[in-house]
Amino acid sequence: MSADITKKIKEKYEAIDQDVETHLEGLLHSKPINYWDYIQTDALLNLQIQRTTFPDENVFIMYHQISELLFKMILSEIEQVAKAEHITTEVFTDKIMRVSRYFDVLTSSFSIMKDGMDIEQYNKFRTTLTPASGFQSAQYRKIEFASTELINLIDKRFRETIDRNSSYEHAFEHLYWQAAGKDYKTGKKTYTLTAFEERYKEEFIRFTKFYQNNNLWSKFKGLPKASQSNEKLIKAMRHYDHTVNIKWVIAHYNTANHYLNIGGNTAEATGGSEWVKYMHPKYQKRIFFPDLWTDQEIEAWGTDV
Repeated sequence: MSADITKKIKEKYEAIDQDVETHLEGLLHSKPINYWDYIQTDALLNLQIQRTTFPDENVFIMYHQISELLFKMILSEIEQVAKAEHITTEVFTDKIMRVSRYFDVLTSSFSIMKDGMDIEQYNKFRTTLTPASGFQSAQYRKIEFASTELINLIDKRFRETIDRNSSYEHAFEHLYWQAAGKDYKTGKKTYTLTAFEERYKEEFIRFTKFYQNNNLWSKFKGLPKASQSNEKLIKAMRHYDHTVNIKWVIAHYNTANHYLNIGGNTAEATGGSEWVKYMHPKYQKRIFFPDLWTDQEIEAWGTDV
């Protein structure tokens, strides 16, 4: 071991008031790392708990587990931008493109579900999943909160009239995905939405309080004017917005349509939502970075796919 490395190790442990010799002695008794322990392979491969005996249910479970891992990677990249006191145009662009690549993977991976499950098996095991719903992915909801200002996630029916300075509680009740679990004529919420809120609502409100001013859109608008005009960064932002809110959503929509629209009859989603209008981007026009799109592009949002 070189003297330089020894010196740095000593400095590292002295900085946290630790005895370096005790830690070095511990190395004598530690086991060498291996792949299966580092990746926790055994634990990972035992996380698939089926509710039926249909083999293709395992495909459904693992696909969603992989998606959640990718969501975690995405949130990690966004968090680095959100918590950076000073961020360069180059780093901002790199982080946005990293997130976009994760969503590119998510978009292309829908073929695993669309073409990788037997329709008859799916429509049998899905009945055991009621009232669970895909909109209950807390990580995906957090990705939305961390990407844009809350006003851009408000249900389109209320977006023009809602007070931008209203409480988080009030805004939360008008988020677009609430339409997947609420009858706006009666105000009655489904069990699916109620259970989701009981589990995550307080956590979401804490999360949005931080990200309301630290989301990707707000951070972009806080950059110097020269950075906001950077063509490479603008292209990356537009690519992310289009990938998440059109390409990925449409891939999800087409997969759901493949299994739920049988013989022209559209089946109800497991959570009881009117999933066609909830999912298709042309209805809600979810746009993270609205000022980066022309009026014509916004008007045609989700109709060119």
